[in-house]
Amino acid sequence: MNTSVKQVICINWGTKYGPPFINRLYGMVARNITPPFTFTCFTDNTAGIRPEVLCEPLPQLDVVMPVRTLGIWPKARLWGKELGNLQGDVLFLDLDMVIVDSLDPFFEFGEPGDIILSRNPAKPLERLGQTSLFRFPVGKLFPLQEKFRENPQAIADEYRFEQRFVTRNAPGGIKLFPRNWVRHFRHHCRRPFPLNYFLAPKLPKGTRVVIFPGGLHPQHAIEGRYGPNKPNNVRDHLKEIWKSEVGPLSHLRHYIRPTDWVGEYWRE
Repeated sequence: MNTSVKQVICINWGTKYGPPFINRLYGMVARNITPPFTFTCFTDNTAGIRPEVLCEPLPQLDVVMPVRTLGIWPKARLWGKELGNLQGDVLFLDLDMVIVDSLDPFFEFGEPGDIILSRNPAKPLERLGQTSLFRFPVGKLFPLQEKFRENPQAIADEYRFEQRFVTRNAPGGIKLFPRNWVRHFRHHCRRPFPLNYFLAPKLPKGTRVVIFPGGLHPQHAIEGRYGPNKPNNVRDHLKEIWKSEVGPLSHLRHYIRPTDWVGEYWRE
């Protein structure tokens, strides 16, 4: 793709993530990209964010966000005609991902103006993109924002996930990045039962980014927990098997050993 500056963006609102996640993400980007590049965070609070990050106010979107849905619909703020001072293609990154190799190919894949999503492995029978990492030209998703603005709750009820809404309705359609570039920690890295009790999660060959949807964050992986407030040792994990909400068999699969390589990459 013929562009002089690689534009990376993220979004932060409320207190769930904040400066530690933003600063780590910037550090990972800076170590894994060929300059020149910009890193812009659209946020409602700039306190504690390192000075290299270009902070912009959250884009205005005067709607009541959907409830009782799994999608991260506030990302729709990024779909406007304008996006701060940015123009052209931008690469969006979730705050809780781990970057393990160069991001340059994400700017070289496809053509300028393409909407390109990472692949969603949770729905193997559906050609579904993942918006944990995706590239799009500023303004091209505006028709989706307008459609969403008309009835946010109805859109969320129909599509459930914002990534399905984008996949199905993006103007001109979407492309998908190569499968092995973006790996899902729970689907691609954790070991199957019973190996998960003996071997730490793996880093598959060819991975550039590891995403962490579903409540299991990088810090949990480092500690060997399958999510917040989960045990980090076999004994306590097995004690909970009969009161598990997912059932005994799934509970046995929901254990991971500490993942040292996540800590090596997930840092400022």
